[in-house]
Amino acid sequence: MDFLNILTGALGEIISPTTAAYALAALGLAVHFGYSGLLNFGQAGFMAMGAYGFAISTLTFNAPFWLAVLVALACSVGFAFLLGIPTLRLRADYLSIVTIAAAEVVRYIVTTNSLTDITGSAGGLNGFADGFYALNPFPEGTYNLGFISLSARDLWVRVAAWIVVAICCVIVWLLMRSPWGRVLKGIREDENAVRSLGKNVYSYKMQALVIGGVFGTLAGVLFTLPRSSVQPANYGSELTFFLWTCLLLGGMATVLGPVIGAMLFWVVLSLTQGLLYGAIGAGYITFISIPQAGQLRYIMVGIALMLLMIFRPQGVLGNKKELAFS
Repeated sequence: MDFLNILTGALGEIISPTTAAYALAALGLAVHFGYSGLLNFGQAGFMAMGAYGFAISTLTFNAPFWLAVLVALACSVGFAFLLGIPTLRLRADYLSIVTIAAAEVVRYIVTTNSLTDITGSAGGLNGFADGFYALNPFPEGTYNLGFISLSARDLWVRVAAWIVVAICCVIVWLLMRSPWGRVLKGIREDENAVRSLGKNVYSYKMQALVIGGVFGTLAGVLFTLPRSSVQPANYGSELTFFLWTCLLLGGMATVLGPVIGAMLFWVVLSLTQGLLYGAIGAGYITFISIPQAGQLRYIMVGIALMLLMIFRPQGVLGNKKELAFS
């Protein structure tokens, strides 16, 4: 086995645009659950709204890049209101059931055959990222970052993705240290106490749902740009559970926790895949095939998450005091 290539590939996942997309979507979940106490299992729906809003605006209406992003954000806000108005009075597991169902509804709508001309049905949409890559400021060539070499196109999508993540982290950091953020934390702890102080709990929850959903929408756009393709199969319920894994790994009520969690998630996945595939190819492991090894890595990540919840439930950067909310 080539351990150096396996390790290099795993380290490359730290700065990949997919990792950035997961980090941003998990940051949205931190706003929802970590700071507000909203148990949202429908973040994949917000990512799908962003991806399809951006792709349809570009392909169907020939919208320029920035206008397509604004359309995606508008779709996200509309989806948040549509989801939040009837559901934000629900709590805990009831809210989670409604949100995961809403995300599945979105996915099934875009796969409807009658909308094939617009959404591409099960085949999805392709070729809508040209406007983004036209903004590339890096000259053509190969850029060596030490552990990975990138083309100008790959470097640009990584730089842009992580700049967006950094900006959103700063926004959350500022918001959660403002009076608005303190009210959110109070709602997470005991919303009846906050309501008794004259605060409109429903309004604050809606605002948190919109902000976290916007982050999910931006993550959906970032997720599609490297591939210039959007496929409905990528936005199933398992995507939301992966995002929750990233959030729990890093720490729920933290700003950098979701980012660290996403990095750990993809590094571990890449590392276990490389080791398993290498061991099977070298003949060290003979009782499973390569397709089976692809599923085994998720089992290993699940076991690691179970152990983390047992021995460090607050995550890598979390604080046990933050777990005290009801």
